[in-house]
Amino acid sequence: MPQGDKSRYTDKQKRKAAHIEQSYEERGVDHEEAVARAWATVNKDSGGGNKSGSGRGKPDSHASARKGGRKGGAASARRSAADRSAAARKGWETRRKRAAG
Repeated sequence: MPQGDKSRYTDKQKRKAAHIEQSYEERGVDHEEAVARAWATVNKDSGGGNKSGSGRGKPDSHASARKGGRKGGAASARRSAADRSAAARKGWETRRKRAAG
C-alpha cells in the first residue's frame, strides 16, 4: 500500500478523519496541516487501517478524545487566586448588566 493510500481504512475511520479535519480548519489550521493531524489522530486511536478482513479490526482506544477535558485549564491554573476571582467578578458584572439592559 503506497504512502498516503487510504484504501485500507474503514468508512468509519474516513468519516472520523473528515470530522477532525473540519474541526481543525474551523480553528484556523491550514488545510494540509489539518489533514495530517486528522489522520494522525485516527491512526493513534485505531492503530491504522482496519479494513483487512472480517473480524480482524482492532478496537479504537479513543485516547485522543479522552485527552480533551484534561488538557485545558493550564493558563487559568497559572494565574493567582486573586486574578481568577477578579475575572469572575468582572464576568458576573457584565452578565448582570446585559441581562438588565
